[in-house]
Amino acid sequence: MSAAHEQGRTDGAPLDGRVAVITGGARGQGRSHAVALARAGADIAVCDRCDDLPSVTYPLATAADLAETARLVEAEGRRCVTGVVDVRDREGLAAFVDGAAAELGGVGIVVANAGISTLGSVFDRGTEVWDETIGVNLTGVFNTVAAAARHLVAGRWGRVVTVSSMMGRSANPMISAYAASKWGVIGLTKSLAHEFAAHGVTVNAIAPGNVSTDMLHNDALYRLMRPDLEAPGADDVAGPMAALHVQPVPWIEPEEISAALLFLCSEGARHITGTVIDVDAGASARFTA
Repeated sequence: MSAAHEQGRTDGAPLDGRVAVITGGARGQGRSHAVALARAGADIAVCDRCDDLPSVTYPLATAADLAETARLVEAEGRRCVTGVVDVRDREGLAAFVDGAAAELGGVGIVVANAGISTLGSVFDRGTEVWDETIGVNLTGVFNTVAAAARHLVAGRWGRVVTVSSMMGRSANPMISAYAASKWGVIGLTKSLAHEFAAHGVTVNAIAPGNVSTDMLHNDALYRLMRPDLEAPGADDVAGPMAALHVQPVPWIEPEEISAALLFLCSEGARHITGTVIDVDAGASARFTA
């Protein structure tokens, strides 16, 4: 590692020479994070499941989506390694991370972004929704960090960013599995911050509000928000979506989450660990301290 990295860069691309692993990076927030980190100088290893799940009511990303993320990263002049990996598969994830570290030269940034949104009441759904949601959203985060842990420690510098949600600090009906998984991400993040503190590695969470991705813009969620309409569209749900925020906006863009991620990966955030950055258009103003 260069002296500039040891001392903290003050010129040029701030993450030049760093390597970032991003899960769930084929589209949406993950793609935005990959491009933002590449633009800041990092080489990227990005993976995604690239297949649907029975409990998820909207189409998940595809191999073509993953290839497009790689194209966008390479258009920024950075190297990109991709893999089709389910974050519930700890051995497969570890193999992907080890391979990326060998090809790109270590791992210094980990973005545990992979997640799914599921709907259903405890009264009318079986265990599939619970098992898949907890498996991807919570166990998947643990698996991601565990797969990268020895690489982060070896580098004596690292940034781990997990992705929770405003529903990781609050709740709504019909999303019990999702809310539980995202609350769990925050607890896991705070515990990991203790474990990595002596190794020069910070661990923080971002808790987004409504983000304009396929997880938000789909028929099932639209119908949940507007059960009075037969076929609601984006305009129909804008009002109820905005009501979840304090600022009068129904959703925010993935790039706004990436801006917080870049800060947490910066040298300026080197003494921020074990915390949650809320990027939720003011929804956190309703939470307890």
